Amino acid sequence: MVKKMQKTSEEKQRAGAHLSSTVKDSAQQIWLAGLGAFAKAQEEGGKVFEALVKEGTSIQRKTQSAAEERITEATSRMTSMASDITSKASGQWDKLENIFEGRVAKALAKLGVPSAKDVAALAARVEALEKGGAKPARAAKPAAPKAPAAKKAAPRKRAAAKKAAAAE
Repeated sequence: MVKKMQKTSEEKQRAGAHLSSTVKDSAQQIWLAGLGAFAKAQEEGGKVFEALVKEGTSIQRKTQSAAEERITEATSRMTSMASDITSKASGQWDKLENIFEGRVAKALAKLGVPSAKDVAALAARVEALEKGGAKPARAAKPAAPKAPAAKKAAPRKRAAAKKAAAAE
């Protein structure tokens, strides 16, 4: 039995040595494979890197051109919308201005304030009187306003005309 135990312990030692040598060999092969892979990566790494850079550059160009197209499209849409809004706003502004001018003219007429035409006609008459004293042909008299304030304004005009005639 002692012999059997000695044989089994010797077999275990041989098996352990064999296993140890197999592990060493495997580790050596793994190490060498790693070194080979590293060397190959160094050789081809530059090529792969350059290929990736080229690919990235082409993708960047495509992306930039697509973005520029979108920006151009959006800009044209905004420009057309702005011009539409501007034209609509100016039309409304013109309407509002005309309404305002009409209402102001009516209010001034009710108050008996002479219009620009009236003042221009009066200025022409005064100028003609200053030049020769001859009476110029009277301009068409503007329609008298219906407001009672207009009746009070007429005597003032006559008094002013009398003073101007007397001054000559």
